[in-house]
Amino acid sequence: MRTDTSWGALPAREHLPVEVTEAPVLDVTIPVYNEEQDLEPCVRRLHGHLARTFPYSFRITIADNASTDRTTEVSARLDAELPEVRAYRLEQKGRGRALRTVWSHSDSPVLAYMDVDLSTDLNALLPLVAPLISGHSDLAIGSRLSRSSRVVRGPKREFISRAYNLILKSSLSARFSDAQCGFKAIRRDVAQRLLPMVEDTGWFFDTEMLVLAERAGLRIHEVPVDWIDDPDSTVHIISTATEDLKGVWRVGRALAVGALPLDRLARPFGDDPRDRRLPGVPGGLARQLVGFCVVGALSTLFYLVLYSLFRTMAGPQIANAAALLVSAIANTAANRRLTFGVRGRDGAVRHQAQGLVVFAIGLALTSGSLAALDAASGNTAHSTELAVLIAANLAATVLRFLLLRAWVFPDRRADEQLPHVPVNSRTEASADGPADSPADSAAALYSRNVR
Repeated sequence: MRTDTSWGALPAREHLPVEVTEAPVLDVTIPVYNEEQDLEPCVRRLHGHLARTFPYSFRITIADNASTDRTTEVSARLDAELPEVRAYRLEQKGRGRALRTVWSHSDSPVLAYMDVDLSTDLNALLPLVAPLISGHSDLAIGSRLSRSSRVVRGPKREFISRAYNLILKSSLSARFSDAQCGFKAIRRDVAQRLLPMVEDTGWFFDTEMLVLAERAGLRIHEVPVDWIDDPDSTVHIISTATEDLKGVWRVGRALAVGALPLDRLARPFGDDPRDRRLPGVPGGLARQLVGFCVVGALSTLFYLVLYSLFRTMAGPQIANAAALLVSAIANTAANRRLTFGVRGRDGAVRHQAQGLVVFAIGLALTSGSLAALDAASGNTAHSTELAVLIAANLAATVLRFLLLRAWVFPDRRADEQLPHVPVNSRTEASADGPADSPADSAAALYSRNVR
C-alpha cells in the first residue's frame, strides 16, 4: 500500500527523446579537491572519450570543493577552452554536497559522476547510462565486486570494500553489490525527489542515496567494471570508515521507525509489472505469503528466546504475555514494511493498535493452551511448554495472516484502480508532481554560475 503525498507519483519511465535539445542528455560531474595536477589530464581524457564514442550530447561539470591550490584556475581554463566543460565552485567541502548542488541545478535528463583519478575504465560509461536513457532503470552503478569485473588493487582496499558491503547487506538489507565505486548515474526526475531526502554531504552520500532508492522500490542497474586502484588516493580510510558507520546507523534507525517519506519515490500504479492484475493470479498474494512466512518464522524464534528469558524471572503466563507483546510489536512493524509494503509514518500508530488486537487473539490461544496443559498434567517440563506454544502459534498463524491482509493492511489500491490491467498496456502517471520543482527553479541559477 502506498500513502498519498502532495508530491504525487513519479512519472512512468520512458525512453528519452532522440531529437536535439538545448540541454545535453548527459551531465558528468567530477568532484575535486586540490587536484591541480590530475584534473586537466583527467578532463581531457574524458572529453576525448565522450566526443569520440558517446552518441548523445554531453556536458562535463567540474565541481570544485573549496580547493586551496590552483584547481580553480585549471577548472576555469578548461571551461574556457572546451565548450562541453563547465566549472562550478563551492565554498564548502564534501563530495556529497558537490553532487547534490550540481545535480540539483543541472538541466540534463541523465546525471552521472566519476572520481577524478578515472580508476574505472571509461568503456563502462555508455553501458552505465544506457539503461537510464532507455527508461529501463532509475539509477546505475559500477560494480567492482561483480564476477565479471576486472579489478587491480591491494588486499587492504579489497578487504575494506568487501567488509563495508557486508555491513550494508547485514544491517540495511542492501542488495546492490558495490556502494563505494565512484562511478554512478541517476535519472534527473528521480534525483529531484531523492536528493532532498539524502542528509549526508560527504563520502556516505551515494551509499545513502542507493539504500533509499532501493527501499523505495526503484530499479538499480549494475555494470561490471574494469578498475585499477590509484595508489596516490587522498582518501583517509579510517575517518571515512567511521563516518560511513555513523551513516549506516542513522539511516538504519530512520528506516526502522518509518521516518523517511519513501512514497515520494513511488512510480505510478501499473509501471511495475507486479502491479498488474492477471486472470487467475491473485495480486500480491504469493509475495505476501512468502514475506509473512519469513517474518513469522523470525518472530516465532524471537518470541521463544524472549519467553525463555522471561521464564527465568516469572511464571509461564506472565512470561508468555510479555514475550508475545514484544514480539507482536516487532512482528507488526516487520509485516507492515516487508510483507504489505507500507512506507512512511502515516497510520503507523493505528496499525500497531490493530496489531495488538491480533496479539490479543494470539495471547488468548497461547494462554489457553498453557492453562489447559497445566490443568491436565500439573508440573510440566519446559520443553513440553515450548512444544505446546509452538502448536498454538501455528494454529493462530492462518487467522493472523487473514486479519493482517483484510483488516490491518488492506490493499486500498484495488478500490482506486481498474480491476484488470492488460499485460501490454501501461498506466499513465496519476500526477506529474509540483508545477515548479526545486530543481527546475534552480536550473536558471545553475546556468548563471557555471560560467
